[in-house]
Amino acid sequence: YIQAFPEYGPERMGAPVAAFNRLSDKPIRTHAGVKSPRIVVVLDASLIEPARVTDGLPEDGILLVNSTDEPAALRARVKLPASIQLYVVDASKIAMETVGKNVPNTPMLGALVKVTGVLEFEPMMKAIEHKLGEKFRGGKEKFVAPNLVSIRRAYAEVRC
Repeated sequence: YIQAFPEYGPERMGAPVAAFNRLSDKPIRTHAGVKSPRIVVVLDASLIEPARVTDGLPEDGILLVNSTDEPAALRARVKLPASIQLYVVDASKIAMETVGKNVPNTPMLGALVKVTGVLEFEPMMKAIEHKLGEKFRGGKEKFVAPNLVSIRRAYAEVRC
């Protein structure tokens, strides 16, 4: 079962946005905001402090960040407790090199699967290939293949 929803305010175009996802083996009955996430994914490292992305993250939580920083340097900069699992991947660089645009969300999927194990990697890749194939009919070489490469690279390049 999956539940996904964004949280918007009266922001301008390009302003930071929070989005939440719930995954469960059982039906999801709550529709409230997420106050205590087990996993936080940050697409823009400059938002870690101002957006207070670690608020509510438990001591054994996972923080996955799109950043060029080394994990130890990032941990020290944001004063992250040692108990929180920190993972870093340069998803922007991967996206630029594979897709040709700074769209880190797709490669971050590969890193997320790697650090959480929440999905099996190859079945996920097949599902994404199918979905992208439907969305970009006739664009397998131009759109689908580069996105799949970006996911595989982030899966391989994520570090802690």
